[in-house]
Order: sequence, then C-alpha cells, then structure tokens
Amino acid sequence: MHKTPQQSLGIVITGGSKGLGYVLAREFLSQGDRVVICARDQERLEKALESLKTGVRGAEVYGICRDVRNTDDFGLFKSFIVTRLGQIDRWINNAGTAGFRKAPLWEIDPSDMLETCTTNLYGSMLMSRLAVDIMSHQPSEDVPLYHIFNMGFSSAGAQLSQSGVPHKASKLGVAAVTRFLARELREQGMKGIGVHELSPGLVKTDLLLRDTSEQTREFLDVVAEEPEKVAEKLVRKIRAAHGTKSQIRYRSLPGMGLHILTRLTMNKAALLQERFSGYLKGTGYSKK
Repeated sequence: MHKTPQQSLGIVITGGSKGLGYVLAREFLSQGDRVVICARDQERLEKALESLKTGVRGAEVYGICRDVRNTDDFGLFKSFIVTRLGQIDRWINNAGTAGFRKAPLWEIDPSDMLETCTTNLYGSMLMSRLAVDIMSHQPSEDVPLYHIFNMGFSSAGAQLSQSGVPHKASKLGVAAVTRFLARELREQGMKGIGVHELSPGLVKTDLLLRDTSEQTREFLDVVAEEPEKVAEKLVRKIRAAHGTKSQIRYRSLPGMGLHILTRLTMNKAALLQERFSGYLKGTGYSKK
C-alpha cells in the first residue's frame, strides 16, 4: 500500500540551544520538520545551529538570539519566525531556569529570584501571547490545528521537586497560564489553537543537576532519563497533539513512581552483586 509522506510541521522552541530544547529540536528535524530555536547566548546558539545542521542531513533550522523576557524589537522577532517557517504548527515554551541556588528562600539572592520568576512565568506568558498572535492569523477550522506547549508543575510535581521556592512557585504559575489561556481562547471563539501542559519528567540536564548535593546527584543519576530518550517519545506526542488543555507527559505520575522504584531496586541489586563479587575475589574464590 502506498504510504503518504509525513507532513512537515513548523516548530518554534524557546531555549533551544542546549539541554532538552536542543534535543527536541534535533528530533523534530529528524522527522523532517522546520525548526526555529531561540536562546540568550549568541555563541552557544551558533554552535547549536552548526551541530544540528551537521547532525541531521538536510535540516531546515534557523536560530535567533533572544531572551524570552525581552519586548524590544518584538516585531522583528515575530517577522523572523514567520518569514523562516511560514506556518507555525507547534510552539514549545521550553526556556526556563531553576535558579542558581537550590536553597531555602531566605538564602536565595533577590536577583536569582527575579530571574527565575520572570524567565519561567513572564517569559512563558509573553511567548504564549506571541504564539497566539501568529497562529490567529493562520488558516483555521473549528478544531485546533496549531498548538502551544508550556512546561509547568502540577501540585504533586511541585511537592516532589527539590528546587527552591521561586522555581516551584513560578512553574505552578506556568501551569495556571496554560489553563487560563485555554479558557480565554475558548471564550473568544478561537477554536483553531490548542494549549497544552508538557511534562518531560526527570531529565539529565544541567537544569536538573545544578547546585545539587552529591547524594542527590547520585539519586538523579539512577532515576533520571537521558534527554534523547525523552525527546523521542515527546516529539511523537507533540506532533500528534489534538484538542486543547491536555497534559502531555513522558510518563504518568504513577508510571514515574514505579520507574523510580524499579530503578532504585535494580541499582541496589547491582551494587550488592558488585560488592559480593569483590568479596569473593578477596577470598580467592572465583567461578571457573
């Protein structure tokens, strides 16, 4: 049977020069999609673009140096995206920070609080505003054709997080943005745009590992997933997104709990086996 070629989508990823954002961009490109990434660091952005073009044959990827909190030259930013991609099908608000320190609130520098809250919450609102502005001028139907994805925290996710108050509070705010924006779009009759919560879970990135204790780092090394594995699954779900106000997770919360328990159990068993093997070698006994 003849197989229809896969449709190429226009993808925007904020914070796309490193970590999960970069790996998501690479996975979308491998699917034949057209991608725009933005990042604050020009040098890192250029290296990411070069790497993506080298790593994915025929990659159509563009980049622009942009802080998601910045409103200067907003029209130029919008023009860059629309000119390069034409139609925007998926917009992923990935840019975020957990702050420089994972410490009690009274030990966190005010500048660190401000950067965390404005990047995560204000940045997600500002970029969602721009995404709606662009998508609302594209051909539309009575069902969502274009989709925005925010990375917030559920109440359970915030409780489990080891990050500081500014990170947890701002991420709870991002989840609220997703809910309220979806409602406003519905109330205004803008049926062509869907808004979704995107939850990658525990991913081995600098964002997760920054300023962690040795014990916590060892724990995360066992239970956290490699970015490539997470991106592969999430990209499939993002490309297939429909409706609005859904939660797109790498794993469900019960699934994540079972995964962590399984990994810890396996790691403990492997450690005990290693120690026992060392003991046997120390006694001079070994299997022939």
